[in-house]
Amino acid sequence: MGAAVPTGLSGPLRARCDERDWLVEADEQLAALQRRCGGTFPGMVAVPALLALVRKARCEHLRLSRTVAVNDDGQPIALWARVEPFGNGTIVEISQWRAAPEGEAVPLGDAALLDHVAGLSARLDEKQRVILAEARDSRLGALADDMTGRRGSRWTDFVSLAEPGAREGLHWRLLDGSTVTVPGVGETWQARIIPRAAGGLDLFLIAEAIGSVPGPVQRKDGEKIAGGYHALLARELGPALVKPINRIIANAETIRTRLAGPLAEAYGGYASDIAEAGRHLLGLVEDLADLEAIEAPDFRTAPDAIDLADCARRAAGILQVRAAEREISLAVPPEHPRVPATGEDRRVLQVLLNLVGNAIRYSPENTTVTLRCGVRDGHAWISVEDEGAGLSIEQAARVFDKFERLGRSGDGGSGLGLYISRRLARAMKGDLTAGRSDSGGARFELTLPAR
Repeated sequence: MGAAVPTGLSGPLRARCDERDWLVEADEQLAALQRRCGGTFPGMVAVPALLALVRKARCEHLRLSRTVAVNDDGQPIALWARVEPFGNGTIVEISQWRAAPEGEAVPLGDAALLDHVAGLSARLDEKQRVILAEARDSRLGALADDMTGRRGSRWTDFVSLAEPGAREGLHWRLLDGSTVTVPGVGETWQARIIPRAAGGLDLFLIAEAIGSVPGPVQRKDGEKIAGGYHALLARELGPALVKPINRIIANAETIRTRLAGPLAEAYGGYASDIAEAGRHLLGLVEDLADLEAIEAPDFRTAPDAIDLADCARRAAGILQVRAAEREISLAVPPEHPRVPATGEDRRVLQVLLNLVGNAIRYSPENTTVTLRCGVRDGHAWISVEDEGAGLSIEQAARVFDKFERLGRSGDGGSGLGLYISRRLARAMKGDLTAGRSDSGGARFELTLPAR
């Protein structure tokens, strides 16, 4: 039976984490949640998404806030978490704690993915007025401070809508996906708006160069790396298709969650089917855009110093809600030891999200998807293993072929995810292989140069 959810909180719940990301001080409700999620108190933060947030705030010395999804004894819970550096560790504040209505999953998957790449995130009320804002890109720091200092103003008061004919009084559904410019910042940004089941909206500003269609990547030393925008789909068709598809998904989710008013149960199901079909179509468009980018003769990746164990935990945190919906557990590497490697952080996460997402999709319910990592023969490696039917030798040999779906014609996939993932792995001077796990399921292993 799920635990009682705190309601009517008079103030935020607080906790403190040390330099190991251990929860060492906490209000009783947070300490109890820590134990219910399989952790100890004191002990390592047991909620993967919160652990990722705590670690990022500590390592990058940033003040961060976002929605965190938790499966609390089978009960989907949504928390609004704020984390800021404190000494060698961090301070955590939980200002909202909400249980989803019975039978309704917390719709946080899209928001979690957008939040990961957003340069700025903001909470809005139903009239698109700012409640709070947080910048992850230093170029948007002044904008976040201005928005926070002028709470109650519409978010469109702080930016310029770049599209001809756009008006500030539009409904949020018509502003989702719009292009905006920020005073004093040369780059253009895409505004994504996601409705919250608890009421209100989440706003994300994403640099168009790292949106769903790959663009030029900037090295830390300032050198631009070629790739993307050279091909027809990436340059023209991709952006043209992504925006209307996103609106279809957003409108369908608005209907499904009944934010626009009461609705017959059957129509809610129709809206859910429309949203799911839209996501499949969007995934196909994004895969085709990625395909054109990686097959360009001048495609290269930007090497970063990364920790594969941390990448594994972040990927699992993003997909935790999707796994919980299918009653699948995600087993991730422990905090220590770390597995240092060289690879482009964004691309490594893209590969892992594809591998873990596939494992969740094709695994039986009530099973475990396990992520392991280590160093072998001068290479760092990370594996994703499931407890499904596994792959035959023949299937393992052709699973990375372009448009190969191994006979699965009704799953909505493009058959490009693994092909793109292997090309990305090899572009980072590594590889991606497939085989059988010791339990008989499928096992995929990504290798990268050890650092």
